[in-house]
Amino acid sequence: MKEIILASKSPRRSELLKQIGLNFQILSLEVDESPLPGLSPSELVERLALSKASAVAAIVDDGIVIGADTVVVCGQRVLGKPLDEDDAVNMLKLLQGTDHEVCTGIALVDAGSGACLVGHEKTRVFFRTADEEEIRRYVATGEPDDKAGAYAVQGLAAVFISRLEGCYTNVVGLPVARLTEMLKTFGYNVL
Repeated sequence: MKEIILASKSPRRSELLKQIGLNFQILSLEVDESPLPGLSPSELVERLALSKASAVAAIVDDGIVIGADTVVVCGQRVLGKPLDEDDAVNMLKLLQGTDHEVCTGIALVDAGSGACLVGHEKTRVFFRTADEEEIRRYVATGEPDDKAGAYAVQGLAAVFISRLEGCYTNVVGLPVARLTEMLKTFGYNVL
């Protein structure tokens, strides 16, 4: 069976792969994550996931490289990782009392053959209303620092989330069921 390579430093993505019993190595390269104008959120995350996986696939001889990218979409705004604490507070204030969509792009690239497969998953997340003091206390924990939309569903931010519609692991950062189906296309069975 081919080696699995995760093109991400995300500890959450690593934990999800470990949870489903995958043996993998981590090799992440910096890629330009600037949003390209005119792309829908799903097109954006697919393109970024493919860029990450392709960059790694270009420097290894063999293996299946997994790239992923996640954004939060609230109305017409696409929220990535917050720039600083004020940005995190503003993102979370925007999400309070509303529902929004989490979109994760996944790309698999076979480094040996160059074959690739790209897809995405969407999940709707409903936030309860929270006051600014609660939001600031949450931001002060540091948890939002490197998270799309400035929150971690699997962490303390769970106190804000009243319900989800769709894939929970997608909101964490890697839709495991979708990934499993994609891996089958490359002849890799998780179970």
